[in-house]
Amino acid sequence: MAAILGVLVISGEYSTGMIRTTITAMPRRTSMMAAKATIVSGLVLAAGTIAVLGSLLAGRLILPGHGFTTAHGYPPLSLADGPVLRAAGGSVLYLALIGLLSLGVATIIRDSGAAIGTVLGLLYLSPIIAAVVKSPHWHSGIERYAPMSAGLAIQATTGLRGLPISPWGGLGVLAAWAAAVVLAGGLLLRLRDA
Repeated sequence: MAAILGVLVISGEYSTGMIRTTITAMPRRTSMMAAKATIVSGLVLAAGTIAVLGSLLAGRLILPGHGFTTAHGYPPLSLADGPVLRAAGGSVLYLALIGLLSLGVATIIRDSGAAIGTVLGLLYLSPIIAAVVKSPHWHSGIERYAPMSAGLAIQATTGLRGLPISPWGGLGVLAAWAAAVVLAGGLLLRLRDA
């Protein structure tokens, strides 16, 4: 959802030609890009927060009925638990960063279908490639620096030492990807004609 929203916020205007009207109304293109980034971030943060809190509530209600109880060594899900809070908050931030990454890709490519395909390829091809690669060095590198694999490390609550990158480090990698793509998109937006 976040990826599609990020793409459609700007590529829909390119496909209909409304980008010319937008640029006429807001000639400072970087301000327009910042406004679009703010809208995408705000919407995704709001929807992501609702979804993550709903998931935590559902897990708290459903898991005990399937044997995940304190008696079996599984404490109830609680935002008071540091790793759960990090995973929940990080998941919301992860979604917002995916939305921003998608906005940047769509600004660069200008076509909805191609931008969606590029974003989904960027996110989902790297784990497939990592699974096929035989070299442990390359496998670890792909998982450490690919946007989706690195970003999803924020959701880990156990086995943190076995991760290829720390949870916050992984989210930082995704943030770097998003920042680089949004900056490149903003630069191209300023340099190209509508």
